[in-house]
Amino acid sequence: MAITNRSAAEHPFLRELYADGYYPDPVVDRGRAVLVRLCERIETERPSDLGALYVLTQAATAEFNLLEAAFEAAGSEIETVAREAIAEDFWFIASAYGFGDADVEELIATREW
Repeated sequence: MAITNRSAAEHPFLRELYADGYYPDPVVDRGRAVLVRLCERIETERPSDLGALYVLTQAATAEFNLLEAAFEAAGSEIETVAREAIAEDFWFIASAYGFGDADVEELIATREW
């Protein structure tokens, strides 16, 4: 499924991580795929309120939790720069889909990084 929200479709997810050689592109690609799938789920499920959005974003956050091992295996980790970039992209997605009042900490409340 292609993302239909133009802002989301054109957004360079995880740009900061791609720009930094510390983060291996193949693992960052997997993180980007999580964010794209989140957009697709929002478009398919059309959450009606923040609670419904948080269910979707927290499920995507759980996928990022699983990527921590892949980052570590590649000699990297989800540390401060990565945490901030990931959180910013979650907030961008919420805003792009009309949830500008979303709490970024609640969007990623299930994080382990």
